[in-house]
Amino acid sequence: MNKKIKIIIAAIIIIIIAAVGYAAVNSSTDDDPTHLVVTANGHAGEPETGFDPLTGWGCGHLNFNPLIQSTLLTSDENGNFVNDLATNYSISSDGLTWTVDIRDDVLFSDNSSLTAKDVAFTFNEAKTSNSQLDITNLDSATAVNDTRVEFKLAKPQSSFIYHLRYIGIVKADGYDNATYGSNPIGSGPYKLKQWDKGQQAIFEVNENYYGKKPYFTQLTMLFPEEDTAFQYVKSGQADVVQAPFTSLNETVDGYKLIEYDSPRAQGLSLPFMNNTGLTTDQGNPVGNNVTADLAIRKALNIGIDRQSIIDSVYKGHGKIDYTGADSQLFANEEAKITDNNTEEAKQILENAGWVDTNGDGIREKDGQNASFKLYYSSSDQARQSLATVISEQAKELGINIELVGTDWDTIYQNMYSQAVLMQQSSDDPYRAVYQQYHSKESFVEDDYMNPNEYNNSAVDAVLEQAMSATSQDEANKLWAKAAYISSDSGYGANAEAPWLWVADYNYCYFVKDGINMGTAPTMGQDYMENICDWTRENTTTS
Repeated sequence: MNKKIKIIIAAIIIIIIAAVGYAAVNSSTDDDPTHLVVTANGHAGEPETGFDPLTGWGCGHLNFNPLIQSTLLTSDENGNFVNDLATNYSISSDGLTWTVDIRDDVLFSDNSSLTAKDVAFTFNEAKTSNSQLDITNLDSATAVNDTRVEFKLAKPQSSFIYHLRYIGIVKADGYDNATYGSNPIGSGPYKLKQWDKGQQAIFEVNENYYGKKPYFTQLTMLFPEEDTAFQYVKSGQADVVQAPFTSLNETVDGYKLIEYDSPRAQGLSLPFMNNTGLTTDQGNPVGNNVTADLAIRKALNIGIDRQSIIDSVYKGHGKIDYTGADSQLFANEEAKITDNNTEEAKQILENAGWVDTNGDGIREKDGQNASFKLYYSSSDQARQSLATVISEQAKELGINIELVGTDWDTIYQNMYSQAVLMQQSSDDPYRAVYQQYHSKESFVEDDYMNPNEYNNSAVDAVLEQAMSATSQDEANKLWAKAAYISSDSGYGANAEAPWLWVADYNYCYFVKDGINMGTAPTMGQDYMENICDWTRENTTTS
């Protein structure tokens, strides 16, 4: 075949493929004001295994409204747990039995009744599902009758309530984990109409939904890469788009930028142990003789200027975080410090014997330079920018931070011996505090929990007390206490400071004029938490 003809044919094929993809997305955009087009949250993205709560849809490391399924509990505008499917719940005095009563008027989208059998099945199945769910502490879930389910725990777990809040209930009869994700049956406000993998999912109203009927009768969720998401704003194709990091300073006619607070804490894990030659089971090194020195960790926490970092990296769309939990119900004011004090930071280093003896700008102690590596995901522009600014500020203190942008496999191999730029997004204290700071989470390969091998028996004891608490108020006080037991005990910046937490990076969304998203969500990533309250204030299309 003539080379020129081959080139023309190839070009035509490319155009056809692009046109098909564009048409697939644009097929969902029309003039019906009750049809809504959004982009999936960038950190949740398209679910690889489909819309199945048992494989992570709506729950796991990033909790959000599953849309298709209902949950036993939900959150009110103040972040308090309130009933959804549940009508009441109680906890035994020993904390081992949770009893939940549910509504008797709920239908799945296929017109079958939702009963306690479905709830029990969902939780029992979740125990063995291959997902980020961790409900191994659940011994069993049993349907006592059609409207009551009983959960038996192996040991007390106050944070079990977060499973009631975020795990969507699936239909027991006919459930198949190989097919459910593509053909989900649920009792939420929407049901899946169409899924064009790699492009979009279209949801339509579930007429059987027992709650408030949503104004938007059809919801199209697009799955763009972060670097292309902004195109949907500039072209006017989408109503709500999570603002990519590179677009935070942009303005677009017909859209407003809405910002939601979030506990999306950004920080550096600083290896807590000295390097003694210890390795993990997989042979990865453990410990760092620089970051293991409390003076280094304290100086960094006190010396950096968090507000200037927020202003320069996140264009002001964030707030200072000293502990990784400052935006949580279990925050602790005593655990915070006053930052941007370079003179105090330098004095801490001097007092600990870190002195620049050769004038190269890097402090030394016992022949060891105040230098360590900071690993970050090279695919994340926000983390690259944050790492760069922190490194520059550390230089002013005489601490050298060598930046290493790479893939997550490489990061996991080095996170026990070098600093890593991480993000903490969960409002569940079991994930945000217990798994992050309990010593038993040390040396858990292939897991990002407690990457710096922090260990303190006093903190462990408080965390266990928090887990055993039978009220959320009592539990939250104990979760908070773990951050600051005393000036030399606790995970907070004002105690042992195993992390350099910097900021909570707010979630920002470009929202088309006329879209009313109601009350701000309790967590910015769950921006469709109150989707049933959303409306379009005018019926003209742009």
